[in-house]
Amino acid sequence: MVDSLSNLSSLMNAAAGNTGVGAVKPGQAAGGAATEGASGTGAAASFKDVLMQNLSEVNKLQQDADSTMENYVTGKSANLGEVISATQKASLAFSMLVQIRNKLQDAYDEVKNLRV
Repeated sequence: MVDSLSNLSSLMNAAAGNTGVGAVKPGQAAGGAATEGASGTGAAASFKDVLMQNLSEVNKLQQDADSTMENYVTGKSANLGEVISATQKASLAFSMLVQIRNKLQDAYDEVKNLRV
């Protein structure tokens, strides 16, 4: 969970063009490690690949939250703390995803309004 949130945070920094602490640099993953492409040739992972991976992680967190809530409601689990934790994780991840979308939209609007 923490890795997925740090990846989302790094994506926000990259989308905003931040170069400060936590910003993703070319050829690095969100954790600062060097990335390799799917073919293993040493090519950096594309922004699209990282974004799609994080989208699937957010989707998985939401599905996990739904299943834990369903288990609690049907009586398969009596752990309310687990339900609250899973729901909060999914909510936080989705909020970060919305912020990334907003930053990307702002960047697109700024580029669109540039005069050539």
